[in-house]
Amino acid sequence: MQILDPIDPILAFHSEIQQIRRDIHAHPELCFEEHRTSDVVAGKLQEWGIPVIRGLGTTGVVGIIKHGSSSRAIGLRADIDALPMQEINNFAHTSKHEGKMHACGHDGHIAMLLGAAHYLSRHPVFDGTVYVIFQPAEEGGGGAKRMMDDGLFEQCPMDAVFGMHNWPGAAAGSFGVTAGPMMASSNEFEVIVKGKGAHAAQPHKGIDPIIVAIQIAQSWQTIISRNASPLESAVLSVTQIHSGSATNVIPDDATLIGTVRGFSTEMIDLIESRMQKIAEHTAAAFDAQVDFKFKRNYPPLINHARETAFATEVMRSVVGEAQVNDKVEPTMGAEDFAFMLQAKPGCYVFLGNGDGEHREMGHGLGPCNLHNPSYDFNDDLLPIGATYWVRLAEAYLKKTI
Repeated sequence: MQILDPIDPILAFHSEIQQIRRDIHAHPELCFEEHRTSDVVAGKLQEWGIPVIRGLGTTGVVGIIKHGSSSRAIGLRADIDALPMQEINNFAHTSKHEGKMHACGHDGHIAMLLGAAHYLSRHPVFDGTVYVIFQPAEEGGGGAKRMMDDGLFEQCPMDAVFGMHNWPGAAAGSFGVTAGPMMASSNEFEVIVKGKGAHAAQPHKGIDPIIVAIQIAQSWQTIISRNASPLESAVLSVTQIHSGSATNVIPDDATLIGTVRGFSTEMIDLIESRMQKIAEHTAAAFDAQVDFKFKRNYPPLINHARETAFATEVMRSVVGEAQVNDKVEPTMGAEDFAFMLQAKPGCYVFLGNGDGEHREMGHGLGPCNLHNPSYDFNDDLLPIGATYWVRLAEAYLKKTI
């Protein structure tokens, strides 16, 4: 890993931001419960003379770094919540909270943005305002939207907003990005098939909801293959089927649960509509009924072309052209930064976390993948991520794009 244009004060600050990262890793907090984490973040910002806004999205923190007279402003966002899973690492900074773990690297995201904030507050060579946004509840809580609903963009008017996530498997210190759809919309469904219970030896006296559920699940698989354009990607996965409690009883109902992913709202509209029609008409053919529920969680994350081109040039200036993939393959994973990109132009990027060789003795035997109990953030990335944030803010606030 090499920084083409190293910022010496950030490199000198590496040890401190690593300590912050490991402290946060050891004290993970779940969505909308990030009180200690928010206190740590706000405390550091205030210690460095940066005014803060607290309470947006319940536990969100925004630092305001203003210099000069320009009204232009940029937002830099990091997520701060952990996951409800048990860590199996046993190095010194492993989680101290049972059933909670920073298994997605949000601890590293916090530290990188704090490192950038520390530098920008002491070396303000820009004209305008940098808002450093520490957002709660990315892991399923929709914290980005909650912050927006609480007035984030009204209290902190900004021209564009940018996000970043570490990406295991990509070379450590490399960047990946693409204009347009980069992460999928995340949605979930629960469909209850209502039949009529009966003795399993007398099935003709009942309406078997399990058979109906099976027919529905199989028919749903034709939506992607026969209703959606083959040029557009989407996923419909039934992940749970629940029914019955005895071997000799046909139950009254059966429940289908799962997820739907896609890169456009139009695709999700199509899938939801077809799912409901297939479920209702299939059930009707068996004299059964359905209770259809489809919940839209996160919209697709769509990078804006101009801001993506701008961010790409900044990434190249930091790590070199060979370490920047500006046509990275989109992922069916979801990210609530998508809400911010619906409201403001901006760009979301991946920062390679490596393959796990950075992990200290005592790590679990599993891979260093996101949402894996053996995961740990690569601390060598801290100065790279902080430098990217600094160069992005400096370039944005001295150049009209």
